[in-house]
Amino acid sequence: MNLLSKLVRYGSIFAAIFGVIMIVNVTRIQAERAMPPPGDPPVMPPQKPFAQAVAATGILEALSENVAIGMPLPGLVTEVSVKVNDVVKKDQALLQLDDRDLLAEQLATRAQQEISRAQISVSEAQLAKLESQLARLNSVSDSRAVSRDDLENRKQDVTVAQAQLIAAKAQLTAAETSLKRIALLIERLTVRAPRDGTIIQVNIRAGEYAATSPKTPAMILGDTEKLQVRADIDEQNATRIRVGQKAHGYLKGDPNVTFPLEFIRVEPYVIPKVSLTGSSTERVDTRVLQVIYSLVRPADPPLYVGQQVDVFIEAPDRLKHP
Repeated sequence: MNLLSKLVRYGSIFAAIFGVIMIVNVTRIQAERAMPPPGDPPVMPPQKPFAQAVAATGILEALSENVAIGMPLPGLVTEVSVKVNDVVKKDQALLQLDDRDLLAEQLATRAQQEISRAQISVSEAQLAKLESQLARLNSVSDSRAVSRDDLENRKQDVTVAQAQLIAAKAQLTAAETSLKRIALLIERLTVRAPRDGTIIQVNIRAGEYAATSPKTPAMILGDTEKLQVRADIDEQNATRIRVGQKAHGYLKGDPNVTFPLEFIRVEPYVIPKVSLTGSSTERVDTRVLQVIYSLVRPADPPLYVGQQVDVFIEAPDRLKHP
């Protein structure tokens, strides 16, 4: 009995140990099946072109920055004169807002202008009549034939008629000035290009209502022959940035596409990083210093405004160069 009990006891222990080993093996096998072995990334990151460099993420912009076309006042769009990729010159018409209310006011003012002209003619005729009567009274040689009161009344009538003529002319001038004002307001409703460039985006159509502060600008204008990169430098590396530092850009997702960058300026104002949506309400916990570089647009592959690029800026190590 003692031998049998010992066999049962030790056998139970061995069985328990074997069960634990099997559970561990099964768990390891399942984990290996669930998690494939790590491999190379789909796209290899670009190699730093400089021994000491600051890495940044940048966005391609049109040269001299993109221009979001604004509206002079809210209104209905009656005509859009351009489309995407159109090359426009400065002061070229881009779109037209509804101007019918101003045209109606212009018609009323022109009618008032004609009334003022007619009133001038009446006042001139009345003044000529009164001046003629006064001249006849003054031509009488016998002072007893004309009373002093009649002569004084005729002089006052002439003065009043002269004042009425001046008032009629002032009304005509006011009407003409009002017409010029309306013409300027009508001209203002034709939105024109502020400078030469290419239409990058059109977000408005004829028949839509244009607001003065829309979430999306009606049009975006830029010079796409040359591009610039707005690189966001983490504020922790901002002290390593100097004017005129060399830089290279790599197209995000394709490190084989590389291009040299030419320094333009440092914008000396650290701002919250906004690079995903471009919205000022985007929640971020990073502040960046923006550095602007220009580049010549390559023929192949094509680059587009709004693409992200990886930027490496040659900068000294702050530990070695405090």
